[in-house]
Amino acid sequence: MESRIVAGLDVGSTKTAVVVADVGIEGGVPRIKVLGVGQARTTGLRREVVTDLEATTDSIRRAVKEAELMAGVTLERLYTGIAGEHVHGRASMGLVAVGGKEITGRDIERVQEVARAVVVPTDREVLHAIPQEYIVDAQSGIRDPAGMAGTRLESEVYLVTGSASAGQNLRKAVERAGYQVAELVFEPLASSLAVLSEDEREVGVALVELGGGTTDVTLFHDRKVRYLCSLPWGGATVNNDIVMGLSLPYAEAVRAKETWGTALAAGVDPREVFEVPGAAPGENRQVTRELLAHIIEQRLDEIFGLVAERIEKSGVSDRLSGGVVLTGGGAALAGIRELAERSFTGPVRIGMPGAEIQGLVDSVRAPKLSTATGLVLWGARRISAELVEGSGAAGAPANVIRWVRDWFNDFF
Repeated sequence: MESRIVAGLDVGSTKTAVVVADVGIEGGVPRIKVLGVGQARTTGLRREVVTDLEATTDSIRRAVKEAELMAGVTLERLYTGIAGEHVHGRASMGLVAVGGKEITGRDIERVQEVARAVVVPTDREVLHAIPQEYIVDAQSGIRDPAGMAGTRLESEVYLVTGSASAGQNLRKAVERAGYQVAELVFEPLASSLAVLSEDEREVGVALVELGGGTTDVTLFHDRKVRYLCSLPWGGATVNNDIVMGLSLPYAEAVRAKETWGTALAAGVDPREVFEVPGAAPGENRQVTRELLAHIIEQRLDEIFGLVAERIEKSGVSDRLSGGVVLTGGGAALAGIRELAERSFTGPVRIGMPGAEIQGLVDSVRAPKLSTATGLVLWGARRISAELVEGSGAAGAPANVIRWVRDWFNDFF
């Protein structure tokens, strides 16, 4: 089978990241080979929503150009992530009669259409309609009803909707940068492909993405999305606390957090100090690292407490045997896993990309690149489906067909 180039674009509140990969079939198995990575500072977003179109366009252009140069390719279409407080999720049910005959693919399409046929306000757009389960003649918990006999087929779908204007402005920024949006993808769904195992999504897991402007929480169980929410606090909130607590310019606060910051004040030597700019030009002053850690710990502890409250209110908190997976740029902070363990009852780990990919793997093994890498994996499955369809199902490797089919069963 032929190979294709796929690129994932993550436009976050503080950074824009692009991952480029070559997707194909090699030795009868899917192959995703990372070719390049690009990053640029974002200045045109606030809480994941475009507030300055030109600045966002410039960030996208710079990040994509860097990735193109590294990969040695020219890109046209980008799988683009979208997130923020404007994204909401809700369950919807569909019901069709099948007349006691064998359930076909067309019956499944019909019940999905009914489940999706809900009134969506004009200021919102449907990003995803994710099948949760099927019910055949009151028998629930069915993942794939094709071939079963029954008279009544029901489907529960989880609808993910977002602000229409937020989506339009993001598309416009990508187009102004000279590229096309292949698909808008809810970022936690993409990140889950990069950092969660199938077992974790099966037994239940909370994915907590610590972004610059928001903290996104997505709960999975039985390989399905069960709950999602976005909190309006993230890495930028911590930075602002450092600005206020240490009387620093914002850029110096970011540098202090990245260079000397840790999420646990108890693990810092109280005698350890570092220098920051003083009040007069050319003047420096000393700050204890313990004070910096205390500021960071207080805010992150508050954020984790709010996340724990949302998980408790979700109705599925008792079905998260896989615990909590932290990802996003904020998850790279030293001591953050230990701090999170105070707020959550289950195990906590840091999620980084790496599985299912080849090539420049070390270039994407960082929590801040989880979304961009996940968008590549999302696009890879889309493209693999096209490659399988183009070759004819009979001529495609069975494990490739299964790989694509399982993904479609999970997300479509």
